[in-house]
Amino acid sequence: MDLPPLGTSQPPPIPQVRSSGSWDQTEHLLLWVRTGSARVRLANNPEFRLAKGEGVWIPADIGNSWTIVTEPGTVAFPLLTHPSIAAEALSEPRQFVIPDGWQDWLIQHFNLRITPLTGHGYSQDVLVDLLRGLGRRSPARSGDTQPCPVDPLAMPRASGARAVANELLRNPALDLTVAEWAARVLSSPRTLLRDFRADTGLTFEQWRLRCRLNAAVEYLAAGYGGDHVAARVGFASRNGFSRAFRQQFGSTPYEFSRALSAHHAIGDLSRATAARQADDLVRMVREGQVAPDAPELLPATRTTSHANDVHVLCWAYRGSGYLDVGDRRYEWGRGVATWIPAGVEHVTGVRENSISLPLGDASTGDLQLTEPLQAQFSPAWDDYLMFSSVSARTPVRPDDYNPSHILDLFADQVAAQRALSVPMPTDPRAREAAMHYLRHISASGESAASDMPADIHRTFRDETGMTFARWQYATRMRIARDLLAGGAKPSAVACRVGYAHLPTFSAAFTRFHGLSPREYQEGEKR
Repeated sequence: MDLPPLGTSQPPPIPQVRSSGSWDQTEHLLLWVRTGSARVRLANNPEFRLAKGEGVWIPADIGNSWTIVTEPGTVAFPLLTHPSIAAEALSEPRQFVIPDGWQDWLIQHFNLRITPLTGHGYSQDVLVDLLRGLGRRSPARSGDTQPCPVDPLAMPRASGARAVANELLRNPALDLTVAEWAARVLSSPRTLLRDFRADTGLTFEQWRLRCRLNAAVEYLAAGYGGDHVAARVGFASRNGFSRAFRQQFGSTPYEFSRALSAHHAIGDLSRATAARQADDLVRMVREGQVAPDAPELLPATRTTSHANDVHVLCWAYRGSGYLDVGDRRYEWGRGVATWIPAGVEHVTGVRENSISLPLGDASTGDLQLTEPLQAQFSPAWDDYLMFSSVSARTPVRPDDYNPSHILDLFADQVAAQRALSVPMPTDPRAREAAMHYLRHISASGESAASDMPADIHRTFRDETGMTFARWQYATRMRIARDLLAGGAKPSAVACRVGYAHLPTFSAAFTRFHGLSPREYQEGEKR
């Protein structure tokens, strides 16, 4: 299927970014520049000036305020890494060079850190292991025998419980109480426990135990010892870990590791190669050396089945993947952007050597969407879309960042959707004038049409029964009605349909529909 092209013209310019704050995170930060240049300032440290392909390592315990300033046109990726990286490995801020071959590998780890993609259930530690110089299990190959298959965990659907589940997938050793978790996601302990049981069939404690054991399988498969694995996944003792592992999988961790070797689930060569590559990158960071060839393989990964509270836009920077909604599969390849509708259970998969990035979200009030919407971006947009992803998911963003800007990239698709709510002329010239208005309605308002040829005015009257000015007014009011029905706040709707002041919008809406915006919404809820 041919997708509608987006980005056939030049992308918007990437603005300067100035971001600052106090470093009170438990994670370490690796900030690197893909294109452009940046300056990183830390209290009590010299300023780091980063050019394309350079990065800086900032340990978690520096206790500093920080400022990041990028030049226009810059794409800089901040990667938060696990606090369990040994302090003695990289204990001070340090600048280093990242060769081109490693950049896509790091972009994928940025993606795994900010999305539900799990990468065998424990995405974050791939980057942790790399920085510490440790290996990690290669993806299972066709025909491999797994002595201890791990079933994917069912994910809770409720937003608070799902947020807790995602945090535990990233770091299963987190040992917060149910009350602490509930406070963290603005829920109550009772609701949190109920949501886990209702959506996963497991109690919270059972789900967390399964999460820890699944992560343990990954560590054992990578060659870690039992004591190390027990500590990394949150067990207080090796005996308790071994007992729980046997109850779940029918073998001890030691027996499982031996079975892996016997079944060749992980080749010694692959593990040794991964460890050597990781050692090389850590040495690069420490000594400013250039790393050898980057890992050739980006493992395939996927999400568990889940639903989002908002529409989410994902873009394929490299390779291919898929979106499963019910029995239907939506394929995507290089450059394809896909809107995933809110409230729809789905699974997103990324194939080997592929990368997708989230570009932003849209509320159900800003965009009416019941099924996935796809479009194609040209490679000329890569840098701008990466900048959009970083801005959407991290504090490294412009001061005037507007999350809804991503909708402007889909102006034609949104306009076509809006056209379903209003009578449209069939004459090509009149229809193009109508579509132009729909694409730019938030900025246009009821624009003057004095410069429009008289024959198009006549066509509008003949084919829609309205003058162009009246059609504009009706269009704004019908779109406003749909946005209000979707749950958007009246103030937000006023802006989306081109009104600078809420009272003016409310008066116009009441005049057209016979109800105020608030009265209309209350009637929709009944």
